Amino acid sequence: MEKVRTILTHTYPYPHEHSRHAVIAVAVGCLFFISSDNIQTLVEKLDNNIKWWSMYACLFGFFYFFSSPFIGKTIKPSYSNFSRWYIVWILVAAVYHLPSFLSMGVDLRMNLSLFLTIYVSSIVFLLVFHIIFLGLWYIGLVSRVAGKRPEILTILQNCAVLSVACCVFYSHCGNRAMLRERPLERRNSNWFSFLKKEERNTWLAKFLRMNELKDQVCSSWFAPVGSASDYPLLSKWVIYGEIACNGSCPGSSDEISPIYSLWATFIGLYIANYVVERSTGWALTHPLSVKEYEKLKKKQMKPDFLDMVPWYSGTSADLFKTVFDLLVSVTVFVGRFDMRMMQAAMVHDGNQQGDLLYDHLSEKDDFWFDFMADTGDGGNSSYAVARLLAQPSLRTLIGDSVVTLPRGNLLLIGGDLAYPNPSAFTYKRRLFVPFEYALQPPPWYKAEQIAVNKPEVPGGAELKQYNGPQCFVIPGNHDWFDGLQTFMRYICHRSWLGGWFMPQKKSYFALQLPKRWWVFGLDLALHGDIDVYQFKFFTEVIKEKVQEDDSVIIITHEPTWLTDWYFNDVTAKNVTHLICDYLRGRCKLRMAGDLHHYMRHSHVKSDGPVHAHHLLVNGCGGAFLHPTHVFSKFKKLNGVSYECKAAYPSFEDSSRIALGNILKFRKKNWQFDFIGGIIYFVLVFSMFPQCELNHILQHDSFSGHLRSFIGTVWNGFTYIVEHSYVSLAGAIVLLIAAYSFVPSKLSRKKRAIIGVLHVSAHLFAALILMLLLELGIEICIRHKLLGTSGYHTLYQWYRSVESEHFPDPTGLRARIEQWTFGLYPACIKYLMSAFDVPEVMAVSRNNICKNGLQSLSRGGAMTYYASVFLYFWVFSTPVVSLVFGSYLYICINWLHVHFDEAFSSLRIANYKAFTRFHIKSDGDLEVFTLAVDKVPKEWKLDPDWDGETRTPQQLSHLRRFPSKWSAATSHQDPVNTVKIVDHFVIERTQKNDCDNAVNEPVQ
Repeated sequence: MEKVRTILTHTYPYPHEHSRHAVIAVAVGCLFFISSDNIQTLVEKLDNNIKWWSMYACLFGFFYFFSSPFIGKTIKPSYSNFSRWYIVWILVAAVYHLPSFLSMGVDLRMNLSLFLTIYVSSIVFLLVFHIIFLGLWYIGLVSRVAGKRPEILTILQNCAVLSVACCVFYSHCGNRAMLRERPLERRNSNWFSFLKKEERNTWLAKFLRMNELKDQVCSSWFAPVGSASDYPLLSKWVIYGEIACNGSCPGSSDEISPIYSLWATFIGLYIANYVVERSTGWALTHPLSVKEYEKLKKKQMKPDFLDMVPWYSGTSADLFKTVFDLLVSVTVFVGRFDMRMMQAAMVHDGNQQGDLLYDHLSEKDDFWFDFMADTGDGGNSSYAVARLLAQPSLRTLIGDSVVTLPRGNLLLIGGDLAYPNPSAFTYKRRLFVPFEYALQPPPWYKAEQIAVNKPEVPGGAELKQYNGPQCFVIPGNHDWFDGLQTFMRYICHRSWLGGWFMPQKKSYFALQLPKRWWVFGLDLALHGDIDVYQFKFFTEVIKEKVQEDDSVIIITHEPTWLTDWYFNDVTAKNVTHLICDYLRGRCKLRMAGDLHHYMRHSHVKSDGPVHAHHLLVNGCGGAFLHPTHVFSKFKKLNGVSYECKAAYPSFEDSSRIALGNILKFRKKNWQFDFIGGIIYFVLVFSMFPQCELNHILQHDSFSGHLRSFIGTVWNGFTYIVEHSYVSLAGAIVLLIAAYSFVPSKLSRKKRAIIGVLHVSAHLFAALILMLLLELGIEICIRHKLLGTSGYHTLYQWYRSVESEHFPDPTGLRARIEQWTFGLYPACIKYLMSAFDVPEVMAVSRNNICKNGLQSLSRGGAMTYYASVFLYFWVFSTPVVSLVFGSYLYICINWLHVHFDEAFSSLRIANYKAFTRFHIKSDGDLEVFTLAVDKVPKEWKLDPDWDGETRTPQQLSHLRRFPSKWSAATSHQDPVNTVKIVDHFVIERTQKNDCDNAVNEPVQ
């Protein structure tokens, strides 16, 4: 007997609620019915006028570019679903007015009116059903699993699919399947008979005659299920259909309409499937074979990583909170309250060694340690780096030689632990989750518990006796946005970051390493410098502990040597004073993050003193990528010349990557739509409507049209400047924002020029889009395709043919109207009006052009501008992203400004790196920077990790395979793709290094 296992699947979504089978069936049915028409005849009737085809090209082009970002997997389902139905709504509403469909003999009005009617009826019916079913669950007549309410969006989508199916059937079959006589041969004739052996030739011939095949399908598969006499109890509630006859039919039959049969079938299938699943719980628990169980387990077992932060989102609550926290921190904490002062006050003189100075690693042999910074952005990138850090060893190449690099005994993190702001959510999901997946904390560790008496060494031993990996962290500017509260709670008052033990108690520290090496971790806060108490602590350590031939590594969050050069500023004066006047040549390496790339500058040998021998930036710990080419001309710091020895990515690759702002800005930042569309609409708000467009349309040549078009755009610009209020105010606000957006490193004149050019590009793009939209409406109005009747044209047409196509001999509709107090026809009426946005826009436009805007009521004016915005938003959002992305590309590659803004928009998860150090037996420091060019996007449960035997209390760093997830494809796994991008050796400090720097002035 086959072994089976029971697995609990997700309680939601249920298969029927998100099944794609109905959508696929409807799509296949549409293709079949369309292909069954006489294609040759339709092609011959296509409209050849270039004007209409140009309009089609513009319309579909804009809608395609608007929809293109929502095709990828990175888009949230909620917004993706909204955009899909939104696009279908306004695109169909626009297309059905254009003449090409009419010239092909296709009238969409019946389909649209029928769709909306069935759609509303289906929604009401299913809502009533769900309310009744929930009532039965409440009183206990169905099982407990029925209590999960379905999503409203799911009901709307199901109703839309079945309504489309009914419309397709009716438009291609109608009621032709209904005959008064139903002879036996008609019942037995169906298109499966084509498969009989003796009729193979007939089958091929009939297959080529698609019209006949369609008629067979209509008459066989969609034949009526009976008459009213067959269902006497329901005879007053059914919808009757017309008799299949030539010309007008004298009366209605008692046959049930096939469209009602099809609708009832779909509704019945939905209800039956829902009741079975929700009342029996079959969808929740069912037996699986061992093979199916393992396959489903692998599919379900995937990490729940967060996407990279959308820095250009207009709807992100995290970003608004970040701005608020930053304003509070700058205005309240900076200069008024500093958490570092409180930390200094909490350090007792007798306990300073345990709070800020750590020497428990100084006697280790063959010591390795790692440095990384700026993690906690995208889950994939953060975990990729954490997975590399957690491996017992990494094998890679240096030239042609294979080297093995053991895991670091110590991990140093250079700040910015989670983006965009420090909170419990971001620290847990963006920082702790990736690191815990890479190296699990001890089994007894409880994340919610506060470490009171740090360091809480496992087993109660002394800190020197713990041989597992340890971690020390300095805060970055993002960690200071809440005044360092979250950092203190999760770093200084917790004992474990994944499997890395954290003895740290304060936000800054001094570490004594083997072979007379030191690490000073400095906390710059939001000041960009260390405070006086911190300065006092480090100077005392230097005087009392650091000997003349010791070597010191300074870690700060911000690489002030690069940022000061870039912004032409002087910051971190206390840090410079500490290095130049106290360490005096013993600072062998300055390290920092903040810039999310890797760059190393080494001093150029000269006769003068060298205060810091090497300058290293490595902020590739998991955040978005920063460029390197904008810092390529940095040469000097404190009078010492430096040379760039390594850059990752290279200057050429960095410049090439910036091109993505033109091509990928909107796909990466689709949330920017909410800002860009509104901005463009405000810029041209006063220009709607354009009533005088004869001078553009009357030209015969394309060049004449173009000259008139450009002239009208310029006239629109002058109108905004001279007469507009709303648009001019929007342009001025945008100009102020554009000027402020330009980095302050440029002069005011250059900032003004760049701001004016930037706003001008947006303004003229908005004017062009406005005029294109107005021209399209004007052309349709002149050809009587729009604005012919009124706001309720579609409903009036539907009422005129309702009795013909859907007779109601029992007066059912009249009774429903009476029972709903007129709500039933009113809902259909206004739903059709809301659907037909182009008609509402055209009618309102005609009224404004004839009688002025004052002729409309306030509600009428709001309706007009709302209808215009619905289309203008779609047209403008791809353009505003294109203009803004082009602006960022020009600035970053030509002017070398906006390095942060131009690369945060790309949200690049690739090019991740960390630096591994080895203190050699002779005291020299060997440095390896390891990197992966491409970060995997798909992960699976690592079979080696899952299959490795382990004891219940075993620490994860003792495991051979410590990381839970590996890349879905092995050749993309970071362990297999890691490479060395920089390798150098720092010699230990000699006595003459210190002697040469004595009493030398700082330049």
